[in-house]
Amino acid sequence: MAGMVVKNNMSATNTLNVLNKNHNALQKSLEKVSSGMRINSAGDDASGYAISERMRVQVRGLDQDNRNAQNGNSMLKVAEGAVQQTVEIITTLKEKVLNAANDTNTDSDRMQIQKELDQMVDQIDDNANVTYNGMYMIDGSHNRQVLTDPHPLLTGGEGTATHLTNRSFADSVTAGTPLVDLVDCTGRSLGINDGDTVTVSWVKQGKTYRVSYKIDGDPESYTPTDLATLFTGGPTSPVVEEMPAGAGVQITKDFVPTVFVSDEIGTDASGNKVYTPDYKQAITFMAADRGLDGQISGLTISITDKNGNYNKSANAILDNFEESIRAENASPDNAIVLHTGTKANQAIKVGFSDMRAYSLGLKAKDGSTLNISTQKFANAAINVLDYALQKCLNQVTTIGSVESRLDYTSANLVTASENTQSSESTIRDADMAAEMTAYTKNNVLLQAAQSMLAQANQNSSSVLSLLQ
Repeated sequence: MAGMVVKNNMSATNTLNVLNKNHNALQKSLEKVSSGMRINSAGDDASGYAISERMRVQVRGLDQDNRNAQNGNSMLKVAEGAVQQTVEIITTLKEKVLNAANDTNTDSDRMQIQKELDQMVDQIDDNANVTYNGMYMIDGSHNRQVLTDPHPLLTGGEGTATHLTNRSFADSVTAGTPLVDLVDCTGRSLGINDGDTVTVSWVKQGKTYRVSYKIDGDPESYTPTDLATLFTGGPTSPVVEEMPAGAGVQITKDFVPTVFVSDEIGTDASGNKVYTPDYKQAITFMAADRGLDGQISGLTISITDKNGNYNKSANAILDNFEESIRAENASPDNAIVLHTGTKANQAIKVGFSDMRAYSLGLKAKDGSTLNISTQKFANAAINVLDYALQKCLNQVTTIGSVESRLDYTSANLVTASENTQSSESTIRDADMAAEMTAYTKNNVLLQAAQSMLAQANQNSSSVLSLLQ
């Protein structure tokens, strides 16, 4: 037992140490209660601080990604609105062209319809120049990469070539099957006979070309006897009406497509092989040249009998060609990147196809538009509008699918941000009930230590009584 000393008051020293500890503990509790956080500095929990800081960065990144997704959706809605307006215009144009194809109208009437068509086609170009934040979107400047089709029979231009595919024929039909022997997918004859007339119309560079042949079973006549020779006519090249000039011209390579039968249609803009949906054989017309300059924007084949009456059953099959590969110019990858992840390259890419009238086959390079000044011209223009409509609907589908994906992406980002923040809260946030309990305890202990320090100091002064 220590004696009574005055130089070192150990009771007071020990009490002071406890007082300082209680004071520091009270300061920590006060800091946690006032901030609401268990970790206020790295000293409170070094590893917990580092983990929670990474989570905070993650949360802020997820929140920015969500804003990116929402901004991307807004941009896509602008593009979608422009394409939808183009769809409305094409729908109206088809109505007008169907009217022009009716002979209750005179050519003078058709010229009035032509004026309206010209204005609407110009509006399609205006739609294609829509911008978001100063960026043109559907004028072809933000398309995905377009590679050049390596097909050996495509010798002109770069990019992809128009492929028009008809899946309505029987599997036994080939490009060389005589026209009179053609049968549909159910095995029924098309009812084409010798002496009937086959008329082929196609549109290129906004101009319509039309050629007619009388079907003759005599091989010595050199007239076309099958689908493969419709555009060539054998050694005696036929006269072709070139519209709008109407002058007779010789068929050249520029007009002669390749006709083949296969389940493999061709090569798309990404360099992938394109097949028929059911992997069954189909007849495909492939344009002679690649790119928009070689685009065939409409193909119409019709049969009339000896009396000039339409063979509607045959025409329904022969006129059922759909665009399976779109003609596009070669291009680098200019697709728009929508960054939606917290790491590099976590993004959604969206490419906008060229929605200008020239790309849709409604206008030529020289600015001339689709001609409907006669009944024949108007009839040939109907399929052009159908193909143009399909291009627009494909673009709307692409935009809509990305919009839908961005909605899901945004919802996922919100959930991820919420759950990450919850984890960060578990690590860093203070349990207020527990901290208030600790604060009250430390406050009481501090007051007790202060009282005991005063008592210890009082005890030391009792030594003075011995010195009197």
